[in-house]
Amino acid sequence: MADETRSLAPQEQAQPYAWYVLGVLVLVYTLNFIDRQIVSILAVDIKKDFGLTDSDVGFLAGAAFAVFYALFGIPLGRLADNWRRVRLLTLGLALWSAMTALSGFAHNKLTLSLARAGVGVGEATASPTAYSLISDYFPKRKKATALAIYSSGIYIGGGVSLFLGARIGQEWNLAYPGGGPFGLVGWQAAFLVVGIPGLLLALWVATLREPLRGAMDGGDKPGSPHPIADFFYDLSTIVPPFTVWRAAQRGSAALAINLAAAAIVVLFAYVMIRLTGNRQQWIAVGVGYYAVFSWAGTLRHTDPATYRLIWGTPAFLTTTLGYGLVSLVAYAIGFWAAPYAETVLHLPKQELALVLGANGAIAGFLGVIIGGAAADALRKRNPAGRILVIIFGAIAPVVPIWIGYTTANSLVFYAMNFLAGMFGATALGAAAATTQDLVLPRMRGTATASFFLGTTLVGLSFGSYLVGQISDLAGVKVNGKLVGDLRTGILALIGLAPVALALLIHAYKAVPEAEASLTERAGEAA
Repeated sequence: MADETRSLAPQEQAQPYAWYVLGVLVLVYTLNFIDRQIVSILAVDIKKDFGLTDSDVGFLAGAAFAVFYALFGIPLGRLADNWRRVRLLTLGLALWSAMTALSGFAHNKLTLSLARAGVGVGEATASPTAYSLISDYFPKRKKATALAIYSSGIYIGGGVSLFLGARIGQEWNLAYPGGGPFGLVGWQAAFLVVGIPGLLLALWVATLREPLRGAMDGGDKPGSPHPIADFFYDLSTIVPPFTVWRAAQRGSAALAINLAAAAIVVLFAYVMIRLTGNRQQWIAVGVGYYAVFSWAGTLRHTDPATYRLIWGTPAFLTTTLGYGLVSLVAYAIGFWAAPYAETVLHLPKQELALVLGANGAIAGFLGVIIGGAAADALRKRNPAGRILVIIFGAIAPVVPIWIGYTTANSLVFYAMNFLAGMFGATALGAAAATTQDLVLPRMRGTATASFFLGTTLVGLSFGSYLVGQISDLAGVKVNGKLVGDLRTGILALIGLAPVALALLIHAYKAVPEAEASLTERAGEAA
């Protein structure tokens, strides 16, 4: 990594063009979550056509996407630190949009899983590039607000996906009761319709200007002179069996540690497969966690300063893991709310799609904007003030979840989902800004990828699956078919709140010192 720094005066104000770029990035992130979350409103139809259980559906919505999203986010995050971010985002957007469209041609669980994995790879480019661009377009005092606005795409996209998925599926099935062109049914057509516009949006993204890296921090820190070669090197550090080869290059001790980690992961996956019967979930998760361990070992050897500020900083880890549990609950509720309302409360799909979609979009948008502004305000008075907002996002949704998923009243259910979504959304901007502030400018893409390991390998990989697995375990067989207990599965999420609270209390205590000493610690590790 190049060390030369061109001294510049830090910019104090965001220019009008920065807000234009932020608006385009919000559109990209909205489409990102439409393509990601549309599985939710289509889940009941997919489950019926493919003969799946709730845990199978949870896997399709979670680990089938999340593991590839998380793992490719590592080398792509590093590429965002070293290459043109606008170009990388353009290519990623085109890839995930094409794979979303191809999801419409899936004819069984395996082919849909492969398509969702492709969506994950493409979407892994989005946040590392966007976070890095935003950090170079907006001053530090506005960073949480800007990241919160960007993150509103999660909730806008998640809400719109419900409406679009239900409407497209219904209209297609009415027009083609026996299946339309190529034998496609409504849920397959929905994937096609939401995937294709992303190819057009990619052309718009390609017109954005690339900002000076580190412009808001008073320095221009260029990346590696060989970004593509470095990308493939980074890729080889996470893809087995190349991981073993890379470990061997670092010496016999590193190889022994890597093989021991692989053995532990294999044993853990085997035990969980025997306990749950879900082979795909635990193989995917096992590969993901082993790959992350291998990558961290390589990073420690090749870039000790970045390793020190991320993996060697408890404040970074507890912030990431604490928010990871907040995101686990959010992803689980976001995915299962529609299937729950359809199968347990017996609400019509069109109604619940419209109401839950609007609920999710408005609640999430309000929560993430209010949370971002509150985090920036608290940060001015307290170096760890943003952590208080994350703690609120972890604890506040508990009561609405309990009330919403024990009532038989649809209005109460909708209202409690709104409150739970809004409260949980407050944490995202604060968590993202905190992790960005704990690293140097040249490390932001890698820090973003590491942060998203928590939201994906903890949150997304397990949120929808955990609810589905508990639902299956608590369910009963009716006419020889397993009928899950989604209410029990969703209410079990409340038990994660104390764990998140403990992690975030530690982060609150550790963040001020970690941020104050980051330059010194990076220098010691280099």
